[in-house]
Amino acid sequence: MTRGFAYSLSRMLSMSQDTPPGQPWPIGFRATCVRAALYILLIAALAQGAYYEALYFPEVRFSEHGFTELAQSALLAIASALLLYTRQVLRVMPNVTLLIFAFVFSSLIREQDYWLDLWVADHTWQVLVTLVIVPILYWVIRRRHRFVEEFAGYANSLSFGLFAAGVLTTYVFSRLYGRGAFWKAILEENYVRTFKDAAEEVVELLGYALILIAVIELMLLARRWHNAQSG
Repeated sequence: MTRGFAYSLSRMLSMSQDTPPGQPWPIGFRATCVRAALYILLIAALAQGAYYEALYFPEVRFSEHGFTELAQSALLAIASALLLYTRQVLRVMPNVTLLIFAFVFSSLIREQDYWLDLWVADHTWQVLVTLVIVPILYWVIRRRHRFVEEFAGYANSLSFGLFAAGVLTTYVFSRLYGRGAFWKAILEENYVRTFKDAAEEVVELLGYALILIAVIELMLLARRWHNAQSG
């Protein structure tokens, strides 16, 4: 089934506009516009939420109690649930979705570090992430040949590009953009840590939104292939 998916997905991705009716590819223009509009609304809502947080909740803005941090956790939780649905219900790309789930769910645990340190013990998040990552990596490595076949199809999809963009935004750009030294150089004697926190957390929020959109696209792609196979 895995090899069949890679082959079928490669064929779908290479199809032109002459694709016969009934094929799961390409996506219709109307559906593309609807999804694009919904994604724009999602990004706009997150940006507006961060704005309202800064404007009306100065006592908690960009802290663990603020909108931005809570929204980050919500995005990661939804993405994790969709990945489980794709793997367990649609049963498409089980190894790729499992590895992505490990990454996204570990990020969700990492975002709870403040609460875990407060309510459980210091460094609890590191233990939990290890318990998630190690067995899943072992599973994927044992099935590495199937993983490579699945990934060959996934790497040519829109979802993969969005996922890569989200990871780079969250784990590379936001870290560099949010450096205290960078903002001290810009603001000089007017430096306040809030500027640094706002810059880093809002960019991180955008990255998580891109990851969620990538997971949604992955789920929709899996549903189209699943429905085509079932039909």
